[in-house]
Amino acid sequence: MAQAPILTATAVSMSFGSHSVLEDVSFSIAAGECVALVGENGAGKSTLLQILVGLLRPASGEISTSGTVGYCPQQELIFDALTMDENLEYFAVAHGLPGVQWRADADRLAEQLNFARDRRRPASSLSGGTRQKLNLAVALLARPDVVVLDEPYAGFDWETYLRFWDIAGELRDRGRAILIVSHLVHERQRFDRLLELRQGQIHPLEHLQ
Repeated sequence: MAQAPILTATAVSMSFGSHSVLEDVSFSIAAGECVALVGENGAGKSTLLQILVGLLRPASGEISTSGTVGYCPQQELIFDALTMDENLEYFAVAHGLPGVQWRADADRLAEQLNFARDRRRPASSLSGGTRQKLNLAVALLARPDVVVLDEPYAGFDWETYLRFWDIAGELRDRGRAILIVSHLVHERQRFDRLLELRQGQIHPLEHLQ
């Protein structure tokens, strides 16, 4: 039995001045589904993501969701002056998360993403890959129903890349929806569907089982 959509974009259009970026974009993601959104650089993928998570208002169309949304942008949303733990605490408090819950989740994510030894280091001193690990952990900390990820594993080494997919599998098993945006998908079998953003419109590439 097909799951009901948990995130839906309906006839979304967006322009910057005279430049049209998105034209009547419509698609949905169901609970437990992992969807890839691909497209060339400059195709409007990041703009669409910012609309999906509420950071931009579309010129027309609407976004609807039946759950909470976690966002991992390509440019890290972390504070350089804070340690990894302090960043996690800051966002946990901002979300109003219970201390017992977020600390347990932070410990689990630190283990899964292999950054436990760096937790007391300021973010400014971290490598690009470790900063991206923190960026992902922040997005997952509030246990969102939909996880929207913009090039989430671009800076990961192979081991962390595999650990990322272990986490994605756990999320799907718990009924979370995942949207991964990339300019290139290496392993199509990891996704339920692939969508391409081309000339401002969504084009389904294939359905995978």
